[in-house]
Amino acid sequence: MPKQPISAAEQANSTMPRRDKPWLMRTYAGHSSAEESNTLYRTNLSRGQTGLSVAFDLPTQTGYDADHILARGEVGKVGVPIGHIGDMMTLFDGIPLDRMNTSMTINATAAWLLSLYIATAERQGVSRASLQGTTQNDIIKEYLSRGTYVFPPKPSLGLIADTIAFTYRELPKWNPTNVCSYHLQEAGATPEQELAYALATAIAVLDEVRNGGQVPAEDLAQVVGRISFFVNAGVRFVTELCKMRAFTELWDELTLERYGVTDEKFRRFRYGVQVNSLGLTEPQPENNVYRILLEMLAVVLSKNARARAVQLPAWNEALGLPRPWDQQWSLRLQQIVAMETDLLEYGDLFDGSPVVAAKVAELKEGARAELARIDEMGGAVAAVESGYMKQRLVEANANRVAAIENGEQIVVGVNKFVETAPSPLTTGADGSIMVVDEGVERRQIEKLRAHREARDAKAAAAALGELARAAKEGRNIMESSIACAHAGVTTGEWAGALREIFGEYRAPTGVGGSVVEARGDRSQTNKVREAVDALSARLGRRLKFLVGKPGLDGHSNGAEQIALKARDCGMEVVYEGIRLTPAQIVNAALEESVHVVGLSILSGSHNELVADVMRRMVEAGLDDVPVIVGGIIPDEDARKLKAAGVARVYTPKDFEITQIMADIVALVDGLTREAA
Repeated sequence: MPKQPISAAEQANSTMPRRDKPWLMRTYAGHSSAEESNTLYRTNLSRGQTGLSVAFDLPTQTGYDADHILARGEVGKVGVPIGHIGDMMTLFDGIPLDRMNTSMTINATAAWLLSLYIATAERQGVSRASLQGTTQNDIIKEYLSRGTYVFPPKPSLGLIADTIAFTYRELPKWNPTNVCSYHLQEAGATPEQELAYALATAIAVLDEVRNGGQVPAEDLAQVVGRISFFVNAGVRFVTELCKMRAFTELWDELTLERYGVTDEKFRRFRYGVQVNSLGLTEPQPENNVYRILLEMLAVVLSKNARARAVQLPAWNEALGLPRPWDQQWSLRLQQIVAMETDLLEYGDLFDGSPVVAAKVAELKEGARAELARIDEMGGAVAAVESGYMKQRLVEANANRVAAIENGEQIVVGVNKFVETAPSPLTTGADGSIMVVDEGVERRQIEKLRAHREARDAKAAAAALGELARAAKEGRNIMESSIACAHAGVTTGEWAGALREIFGEYRAPTGVGGSVVEARGDRSQTNKVREAVDALSARLGRRLKFLVGKPGLDGHSNGAEQIALKARDCGMEVVYEGIRLTPAQIVNAALEESVHVVGLSILSGSHNELVADVMRRMVEAGLDDVPVIVGGIIPDEDARKLKAAGVARVYTPKDFEITQIMADIVALVDGLTREAA
């Protein structure tokens, strides 16, 4: 007889073990336009993704409209451009927001994007109280590592407090702040620094809320219960697993002792994760698949410290923008671990392990010591303004770079086992990455201008006026921001109104005071120093190198390490930090009489921005000063840049930073000899 299907009752009495509910599965996505991103989201959801994680482009993140001069070349490159409510409605067209859990990686303009999201939900007929999701809204790490800050620290903390006070009343299922240690690790943080700086940020935010008067003391526990974290997990997965257990224990301790939260459910450490992108390699990129899997295990194996949401990078992110298929491959990895393995059928695998317990204790001790130093300075904001935390990160990253360069830290395919057969994954006609259509920026500007023409200009102006009054008077700006969204105010107008009141800010670079401990063989560095000394003597002054960050790309780690190493090699270095226009960079090159200009761009805007710099260099009579470029630059683009006059192009495969310095010295030496 054929086997009969199992009944529901038999299933209920089955001996099959109970499985825990899997974590939210996301991919960090968004590019080109709201229309194209909406298509991508709906496709990913149809393939089993259970939540959305929205990537916004740099103009949106830094509060500029697409037609602003600083937005040139950046529109739609690293995320979706959102200029007004029309864009937000298009982005979520056909996606019911009352049934979606949406994470938005947005910080300086988080209050605005959340307002647009709420206004979009209201136009869908969805109540505020039903909305679920997260705004990253961590401005302190922006000053330290990612660079999409706008306002000074104090008013920025005030904006975070506004979103927290508003959401705990109006959006009780929303996580208003996602304290983000992810980018700290990307900037080179040690596990102890990652723990300490993230917890110091959470303390700064919660103290601001507690002391600001917007939340009654008896409701503070509810606010603590909505604070979430967004972390990084590197390939040293035993250490990373222990780091996550340390996070859970330190957070429980902190919320009980500092904020008096007695309900355990409000003290739970709730976090999402994107595993490490810093360690993804351009050489032999297929190896990144294994790295991503190992990194994911660090945040799902230990049940008591398991992530609530996971998003994985694609194998080819060191090459450029991943395609939908690449994102699907990463999603399938999550699904296999959650649904094919027996991981979710068991309790915590590491409780009682003396090895894990010892490592967790070591990490907690180091984090507590660093937290104490920050507390002595007056907290996280003081440690940002003094440059302390940034300097420590620059130094830690320099040690990491040096360890890879001298072979102490092995990276397979980069500094060991470099021999390889050509990868079939990178030889396709499309170059194995997605390329954003060059017409994206023009079309976005056209739509933006059409929106401005079509809206009720008086209503928009009135809404902006009320926003400004609320900000000046110290009132919560969320309701006035939502009114701005409904009135058709643009992203640049909203941020511009607050810039007028709060001002702008330039964070310390961390380069000037950084001291890196000499490690490994210094002979190559000493040789470069000798060459710099010899060339400087021939030139009659010290070799001067300008390191510039044009556009809105705030990922300054590479530029900082180049500037630090150039100084170590004896060069005079000009580095003014992030977010400069091509005109400002060329003007600095002229005023400082530099011998070489280096441009660092990781946002994909290299073609437009480098061309602008090169044109201005010629107009300023600096066509004899060589320009070098570093960043995530596809081979075809590198060929175009060199054809346009760029002297050298460096990409992530060029990890030997001392050799780059030697190349720069040889380049300037050769050109000046030719000119003589």
